[in-house]
Amino acid sequence: MSDLSVRTVSRRVRPLGRRPFSALVLPVSGALAWGAQLPAAFASVTQPGRSAPENIHVHAVPVPPVEYLPSANPVGQPVRMPAMAYRRPSGHQYDWGVFNRDSGEAAGFGPVGRYGVARWAEDWSSLRSKKKGDDPFDVLKYIPLTRSGSVWISFSGETRARNWFENRPVLGAAHVADSGRFTVRNLYGADLHLGTHVRLYGELINADAGGWRPYGYGDTYRKQLDVQQALIEVKGHVAGAKAGFMFGRQAFLDMPAYVLYYRMSSSVPLAWNGFRAYAAWSRVRVDAWDFVGTDITPDGIFHDTEDYGTRLYGVETTWAPPDFVFMGQTGYSFLDLFYFGTKAGGGISGVSAPSFAVQPGMATRNNFGGRWHGIAGPIEFSVGGIWQGGAFRATGADSPSRPIDAWSFSSNAGYRIPHDRFHTFVGLQADVFSGGDARRNTVGTYSQPFNPQLTYVDASLTVSESNMVDIAPEVRMTFFRSLSIMARYPLYWRYSTLAPLSRPGALQYAYHYNGSFIGMAPQATLTWQIGPHLSWAQTLSRFMTASALNRVGGSSGTYYMSNLSFRF
Repeated sequence: MSDLSVRTVSRRVRPLGRRPFSALVLPVSGALAWGAQLPAAFASVTQPGRSAPENIHVHAVPVPPVEYLPSANPVGQPVRMPAMAYRRPSGHQYDWGVFNRDSGEAAGFGPVGRYGVARWAEDWSSLRSKKKGDDPFDVLKYIPLTRSGSVWISFSGETRARNWFENRPVLGAAHVADSGRFTVRNLYGADLHLGTHVRLYGELINADAGGWRPYGYGDTYRKQLDVQQALIEVKGHVAGAKAGFMFGRQAFLDMPAYVLYYRMSSSVPLAWNGFRAYAAWSRVRVDAWDFVGTDITPDGIFHDTEDYGTRLYGVETTWAPPDFVFMGQTGYSFLDLFYFGTKAGGGISGVSAPSFAVQPGMATRNNFGGRWHGIAGPIEFSVGGIWQGGAFRATGADSPSRPIDAWSFSSNAGYRIPHDRFHTFVGLQADVFSGGDARRNTVGTYSQPFNPQLTYVDASLTVSESNMVDIAPEVRMTFFRSLSIMARYPLYWRYSTLAPLSRPGALQYAYHYNGSFIGMAPQATLTWQIGPHLSWAQTLSRFMTASALNRVGGSSGTYYMSNLSFRF
């Protein structure tokens, strides 16, 4: 989006006689889409009966630019695109029609602005006919390898430095007074296009970490040079759809972010090995996949391999219903219906025994769910639910299988104040994640083992999407076209007092906690987009635990994180 603060239009006008031509209002789609109020323009006309040049000055409130690395909705600042913007890709997306609206995550490849979360989701072919020079990194984004330009390569990169401080982390259950860590990661990739139907993408990673009084360190923070992604894609038109087949190691983001994301909190993102097939028509798209995990535990350079004990498979479809008008504005929405299965072992799939001790083992969870999200006038919303079936088998040769019966409900809705220079968004988030009864054989605790976007429920990563009810009012504002703030005040309750607090086995205290109220955690994130390639985000949160939880050994704590990222 460009700055629309002043625009001058020159044209010839017909004679107006003696009737004064006092005002003229021009529609400006981008400004109207953000709710900007346009004052009446003025026209200067010479003597009646003579044609003369006319200068029209239109003044509008500047609008924020497309986010360079947008967050998945509804966590990130919602992006209200100009009316009918779906007719062209936003940022550097491929052209997926209506599914490019907002950050484009409805297309199934994660949010994309100038840059995407999955870097192979970016399309830089527009530089083929454009003189490079607007950005010094443009020379790396489109490099033709043949005279016709049909074979070309694009390079991408990211270096991220992140440090954070925690006081009494994990509600005091980590048994650490203060902890600080510093991490850095490098992700650099190349996207080779062999004509219009075949492309190869490869990405390398290395990461390091250090700190004082750290806890919970794992292989997701330190990584010697290795392959993060390596895939081949074959695409074309099939049965009237834009279709493709992707095979290899790849990121997968075709789920609501609060269900499955890219493991952004730690240094090594989540990567999958297998195949994915997709097809997108004008208002319907279908995606199917079958993956095994990536084993990042081996030590050494280029030692990562497949983890066949970890699986992710399923099918998802998205329908874009016809547009509508609500409160005088165009509205639109997307309806997602999906099934996906997960299989994982170890601590991430552990469940509670009747004694409330954790039982590690292997869990297969079958997820059936849906999500409806979109924009209705000034209202922006997302609502979805999931039912989980499957089975859990504790570690041990004679362990019996336990059935799983769990569910979740997630919602977020808000109002964008019209004609507001800061594009203020006021909303409310509410979620319920089942807890079950640890004394029963059936596992009733909802869990997602593969890194949902953890900041969805808590920026400090203290509580997770398990046995919990949360309500969080929030405000998001944008200043100076480059500075944005998101403030939230979530309150948390335990859904069931007959299941462990927050995570199975994660929070252990000197005494058993029988209460429901967990606490509240006012938190804010300030993001400064310093330039097209550099951003700086800071998050501050104070988790204030319930007094009853403090009496059994819990504790309030403070969390601060700084995140400096360079991308091209």
